[in-house]
Amino acid sequence: MAVIRTSKVDLKVNGSGAYAFVAQPDDDNTHPGMVLIQEWWGIEAHIIDLAQKLAADGFVVAVPDLYHGQVATEPNDAQKAVMMLVQNVDKAVSEIVGALETLKTNPSVNPKKLGIMGFCVGGFLAWTVASRYSDLGAVATFYGAGYDPTPEDVAKVNAPVLATYGSKDASVPPEQIAKIEKFYKDAGKDITVDVYDAGHAFINPDHGMGDEASAKVAWPKAVQFLKDHLK
Repeated sequence: MAVIRTSKVDLKVNGSGAYAFVAQPDDDNTHPGMVLIQEWWGIEAHIIDLAQKLAADGFVVAVPDLYHGQVATEPNDAQKAVMMLVQNVDKAVSEIVGALETLKTNPSVNPKKLGIMGFCVGGFLAWTVASRYSDLGAVATFYGAGYDPTPEDVAKVNAPVLATYGSKDASVPPEQIAKIEKFYKDAGKDITVDVYDAGHAFINPDHGMGDEASAKVAWPKAVQFLKDHLK
């Protein structure tokens, strides 16, 4: 496995306390950059593991800590934390954009068109950022519950999108998935929607309805999608 270098960088947004965990190949080459957005638990071990896997695949990855050091371990705590986050979406978006802008200044990052990937509430935020930040090269969302775009929102998304869902995920019903896909296709956007026979958070083996068979297909496909578009 490739040697990975990790660090912590301050994000100069929203005053003090905003930072991102960064994982990147430990070499002198340049690599595509991307921002990875947490689930409602925060930056738990699963998210750090995904960031390091992406780094091993040749990406410079920034993970903004939207909970500023807090990690939820119980569903009730996670629900409270995510409700506070959603109530102040603009603050979360500014920190994600701060992570994107910080990556742009990283000499190890090239090209400067970046990718974004999110899971659960991070999937919702990835969709949201994509409609507000025009300089993206790829968007990968996993089971982003709560995303209900207008045609005007969709019109602002310029990057190709890979949207991944589970058919057993009650938080994103099939009609909502179909609505999102229709809006994007009607607008002529580049979108691929994949629905697996799995539940919510099926990539996460520790929290959620982990499904190893689906994860073994969905994760490599997302990595390849990012590689194809971040050149």
